[in-house]
Amino acid sequence: MTLPIGPLAPLDAAVLGYLVLAWLLGSWLIENPPARRPSVSLIMQDYRRDWMRTFVTRQPRIFDATLIDSLRQGTAFFASACMIAIGGGVALIGNAGAVQRLAEDLPLAGSGPDMALRMLPVIGFLANALLKFVWAHRLFGYCSILMAAVPNDPQDPLAFHRAGQAAEINITAAKSFNRGLRSIYFALAALGWLLGPWGLVAGTTLATAVLLRREFASHSRRVILMREP
Repeated sequence: MTLPIGPLAPLDAAVLGYLVLAWLLGSWLIENPPARRPSVSLIMQDYRRDWMRTFVTRQPRIFDATLIDSLRQGTAFFASACMIAIGGGVALIGNAGAVQRLAEDLPLAGSGPDMALRMLPVIGFLANALLKFVWAHRLFGYCSILMAAVPNDPQDPLAFHRAGQAAEINITAAKSFNRGLRSIYFALAALGWLLGPWGLVAGTTLATAVLLRREFASHSRRVILMREP
C-alpha cells in the first residue's frame, strides 16, 4: 500500500523554503564569517595547523595517532547513527498503516499521507549528513597517512611540508564533519513540520539560533580565543 502525496499548500511550501534557506545561509555564514568576528569552526582551523606543526617535533607521536583515530571513530559513530535513522524513516514512510495510526494517535497536523510527506525533509537532511560523515571519515584516514609520511627528523626539508599537507586535509575533514552535524540540527528542526507549518518555522528558527550562538557567541568560543596567558 502506498501513501498518496499531493501538492504542497502555499504556506507549507513557503516554510519549507525558509528551512532550506536558513540551512544554506547559516552554513555559508559559519564558513565565511566576517573578519572581525570569526566563527569557532574558522578559529579551530588555526589550531589544527598549530597541531600539525607541533606534531613534527613531538616524540613519540603516539598521542597524535590516538587523537586522529578518535576523530575517525567519532565520524563513524555519527555515520552509523544516520544510517539507522534513515532506515527507520524510510520504513515508517513505507508502512502506510503505521503512519496513519501515528497521525491519529499523536497531536500531529495532517493525515497519514501528510505525515509521510513531512518526513521527507528529515530523511533528506540525514542522507546529506551521512554523506558528509562518510567523506570526513575518509579524509581523516588520508590525514593519518600523511602524518605517517612526515619524517622523524624535524630538519628534513619534507617534514613541515608534509605536516602542512596533513593540516589542510585535517581542516577539510573537519569542515565536512561540521556540515554533517549542521544537517543533523536541521533534520531535527524539520521534525517540527509534523506539528504543522508554524512548528517548522519554530524548529528552524531555534536550530539556526542555537548553531549561530555556538559559533559566534558561546563561552567555548571565548575560551578558544584566549591564545595568550
